[in-house]
Amino acid sequence: MKEKIRSAFNQLSEAYEHSVDTESLYNMELERPAMMQQLPENLKQMQVLDAGCAAGWYTHEFLARGAKVAAMDVSPEMVEATKRRVGTKAEVRCLDLSGNLPFDDHSFDFIVSSLALHYVENWRKTFSEFRRILKPNGFLLFSVHHPAMDIHLSQNQAYFETELIIDHWKKDGQTIEVPFYRRSLQTIVNEVVTYFTIDQIIEPQPTERFKQKAPEKYERLMKSPQFLIVKAKNRK
Repeated sequence: MKEKIRSAFNQLSEAYEHSVDTESLYNMELERPAMMQQLPENLKQMQVLDAGCAAGWYTHEFLARGAKVAAMDVSPEMVEATKRRVGTKAEVRCLDLSGNLPFDDHSFDFIVSSLALHYVENWRKTFSEFRRILKPNGFLLFSVHHPAMDIHLSQNQAYFETELIIDHWKKDGQTIEVPFYRRSLQTIVNEVVTYFTIDQIIEPQPTERFKQKAPEKYERLMKSPQFLIVKAKNRK
């Protein structure tokens, strides 16, 4: 399944590099503003890991706030897109979130993972590594699909199961199969608190610009959340 996920995002890399930043309201005017609001405006002297960097939008933003940034993605094409965006200003590697991470203990002040963890089947290894490489009192900030959203993609409607879903994305005239794992809210929360202390749980709301651009979608999102954001603190 990892290879299918890698292949899907290799195929999606061109869209992420050239159109998502300007055309996807769900990224531009929903998830990204809510995530960035949870980070300091000034990240100077701070070490940040962009865990699942895609085409590097977050990597670029962290650099703009003064951080020293490491970025990683499972897709080689996404890694190359990030390198084209930020050059040598960040350390960008092709790495799997579900494996051992080649970073020293207590390396990072923040680990930020945008819409990436639902592509990982088992979070325990990932969170164990995140806890190891986060500094004491460092923060993990991540976003995933909201359980109330992705249950509608489940054929079995088995809410409490951690379930493999094959979604279908239409990009640039082609349909791409994108596998991911859906989880219940209690599973998400319990996995996090095994390793961290939860600081905030956020259900992001669309911006006013989203409302102006797509009022029908805005109304739907105000009734049924699309994403879930968790901010958690390292207990060490």
